[in-house]
Amino acid sequence: MNVRQMWAAKLAGGPLPSPSPTPLPTRATGAKSSAKTGTGAGAAASFSLQRPPFVGTVLGIDPSLRGTGLALIEFAPSRQPVLLRCRTLKIPSSRPMSYALGEIHRAVASFLADFKVRHVALEQTIYVQNFQTAQILGAARGAAISAAALGGMDVFEYAPLRVKQAVTGAGRASKEQLARTVMAMLGHGAVLAADEADAAGVALCHAFTWRE
Repeated sequence: MNVRQMWAAKLAGGPLPSPSPTPLPTRATGAKSSAKTGTGAGAAASFSLQRPPFVGTVLGIDPSLRGTGLALIEFAPSRQPVLLRCRTLKIPSSRPMSYALGEIHRAVASFLADFKVRHVALEQTIYVQNFQTAQILGAARGAAISAAALGGMDVFEYAPLRVKQAVTGAGRASKEQLARTVMAMLGHGAVLAADEADAAGVALCHAFTWRE
């Protein structure tokens, strides 16, 4: 399935495509519903999997102490998602950690002040090389989350593997493949910076998988 077909399926509110799709069994509730309506078990199972598409804006964040990526994407029914703003927050290594955390907080707060954001989505930190790195990444995530919380936003977190699966259909996709797919879905002519593409991927993942 190509990117255009994948995006069409997501807009329709159907299940996410996977590399090796397998038929889903009909649930008992679906069978009872089909018996009443006479539309058949297959139609009932298909209907039970439908969901309305996400509508609104999502601020995706790929937190990092020295290079946080931010991407704000707007979702509306029956059209391609629109990248409203993106930014890579570069903090020089010469500046102390406290300064970097303040800048992360300020950058997130700026996005929330300039746009009507419905949800904030962050990429989870799954693997780190050492305890000190885990502390630094945790502090960066905390600065971003605190800004969102003070802005009254709901915050959602997604593992990198889930982001890749939702956007590309392959959980083991490379960062380059994720970036290419993100830019194709957004119809973005210019090449996004790596951190911005990751942030946009988190926002897309949220819109594709979130449930009321």
